[in-house]
Amino acid sequence: MKPPTVAAPTSAIPDFYYFCFAAYEPFLTTHDAQAPWPAGLPPPDELPRATRVTILQLAHVCALIGVVNYFVLSAARRHLHANPALQEKIVFSLLAPLLVGDVLHLYVTLWALGDLKWDVWNWSPMLWTTIILGLTLMVPRVAWHMGIGRYVDRRDGQLGKGMQRMEKS
Repeated sequence: MKPPTVAAPTSAIPDFYYFCFAAYEPFLTTHDAQAPWPAGLPPPDELPRATRVTILQLAHVCALIGVVNYFVLSAARRHLHANPALQEKIVFSLLAPLLVGDVLHLYVTLWALGDLKWDVWNWSPMLWTTIILGLTLMVPRVAWHMGIGRYVDRRDGQLGKGMQRMEKS
C-alpha cells in the first residue's frame, strides 16, 4: 500500500504574496497623504521649495520600489516557475532589504514623534494609517521569510526528493 502523497508548495511567490507585494504595495504609493502629523498640529501652509523637492523625490522612490516589486515578482513567477529554488533566491533578494526598510520605517516614524509617540490616544488618523499600513506589509514579509505558505527549498526540495525516491521503490 502506497502512503498518501503530500503536495509540496511549488512557488516561492504564491498568489497571496504576489498580491501583497506586486499589487497592494505598489497601490499604496498612489496616495498623497503620507505625513503622520500629530493631532492638533497642522502642517505648515507653505513648505520651502527644498522640502517640496525632497518630498517629491521620496514619492518617486516609493513609486519606483512598487514598480520594481511588480516587475521582479512577475518575472520570477513567469520565467522561474520551473525552478522554485532559484525563484526563492531571487524573491529573497528583493524582500530582505524591504523587510529591513519596513522595520526602519516604523522605527523612524515613532522616533520622529519624540515623546508624542506615547500619546497614542492623540495620534492622527494619518499616523494610525502609516503604522497600520506599514504592518500590513511587514507582517506578510516576515511570514514569507518564515516560509509560511510558500515553497522553501531547504524544506520542500528535500520533500520532493524523498517523494521521488518513494515512487521509485
